[in-house]
Amino acid sequence: MGKPTGFMEYTRQERTYAPAADRVTHFEEFVIPLSEDDLSVQGARCMDCGIPYCHTGCPVNNLIPDWNDSVYRNDWQRAVDVLHSTNNFPEFTGRICPAPCEASCTLNLDDAPVTIKTIEFSIVEKAWEEGWIQPVIARHKSGKRVAVVGSGPAGLACAQQLARAGHTVKVYEKQDRVGGLLRYGIPDFKMDKKVIDRRMGQMKAEGVQFHANTHIGVDIPVRKLVDEFHAVVLAGGSEQPRDLPIPGRELNGVHFAMDFLRLNNHRVQGDEIPMKEEILAAGKHVLVIGGGDTGSDCIGTSIRQLAASVTQLEILPKPPEKENKALTWPNWPNKLRTSSSQEEGCERMWSVATKAFLDDGKGNVRAVQCVKVQWDKDETGNWQMSEVEGSEFELKADFVALAMGFVHPVHQGMLEELKVELDGRGNVKGTTEGGDAYQTSIDGIFSAGDMRRGQSLVVWAIREGRQCARAVDEYLMGTTELPR
Repeated sequence: MGKPTGFMEYTRQERTYAPAADRVTHFEEFVIPLSEDDLSVQGARCMDCGIPYCHTGCPVNNLIPDWNDSVYRNDWQRAVDVLHSTNNFPEFTGRICPAPCEASCTLNLDDAPVTIKTIEFSIVEKAWEEGWIQPVIARHKSGKRVAVVGSGPAGLACAQQLARAGHTVKVYEKQDRVGGLLRYGIPDFKMDKKVIDRRMGQMKAEGVQFHANTHIGVDIPVRKLVDEFHAVVLAGGSEQPRDLPIPGRELNGVHFAMDFLRLNNHRVQGDEIPMKEEILAAGKHVLVIGGGDTGSDCIGTSIRQLAASVTQLEILPKPPEKENKALTWPNWPNKLRTSSSQEEGCERMWSVATKAFLDDGKGNVRAVQCVKVQWDKDETGNWQMSEVEGSEFELKADFVALAMGFVHPVHQGMLEELKVELDGRGNVKGTTEGGDAYQTSIDGIFSAGDMRRGQSLVVWAIREGRQCARAVDEYLMGTTELPR
């Protein structure tokens, strides 16, 4: 905890953003951090709440009161040690995690939680600046070899933990650079890719070997990994996008959101995009279908590409402005949230379903036919959607981004070759507890992150990667000292 009376003496202060008119002119990060003095005051607000619900609100179970107290006392080096004890990559979560820990904070009962995410971000950035983050080299080599397929947060966390346990770890990534969707799914204005590169430098020094441009199941048969390694970890993410099979889906100008974002990230990193593959929103009337984070990323990217207009559709009803704390706290509440990208200029529409993409007569999308929907409970208490009679309307759109999430991992290639068992949702089947934790239906093959649990948060991926590493280490050595 921080100062015993700090929560009564100090108000919540959050980091700020550069003005929207300035930040939309580039793809760089635009967060304005707090000063160390201000951060010390914010750390002081962490109260002696008895039961720190922030621990369970955070998927990696960060020891939040401990490092809040350290920041309050200006012991930054201890703060980063405590932070790294549960989280391999706080610079990732400090940028892009939605902070369920803050929703669980006792002070959130009064809508003024401790600025946990801001403090986390500041701790790790100071540690990098001061040179406190150094490679953690294993004292002894185990002689065991582990292949990790996928270099997103789950794969990276798993690889780092296994390397520190003394195993020889090789990470395989199908894209030309390491990072998974951190690299090519999240825009640079939310997370500069140098953040990934500096952490890779640490991991390389710890012995992790990275192999980019290597698509397992396409370039290399997955059976080759099974034969050459003592264990294989499948951490390829959930990359099969949810489609919208309605009339006009084949028209030019209708794109999956991730295709749009991936190409833009390549462009920002200096790669040349062939003209025939180019996807640009410049001068277009953009319609984003889907109200989540990916949709928000499409909004911010479209605005920076100078779209003529941006509209976002959500099929669910508009959430309440404020949650009922008595019913929701300390859990993550359903309430209206507005991202920095949405603040930059976007019309948002709720309870709208898309019926058809309309042709301009030349094979291009010109508009979208929509209908208002309503949600009512049936006799069993389940929500059912129905169209509102006579509510059909058209929206002008010559660029559509489908941002409705992902249904499961890509099955073609690696998973079909392995014939690994899948669960009812199409994810790789595996449990998180017991002696077979994170193991698939095939001995010696493990799975973690979105490939196992389905589409989720970066912080959940890091948790699963760490726990999977512990399970692999125990499988290989019979015992493990890696933390959960």
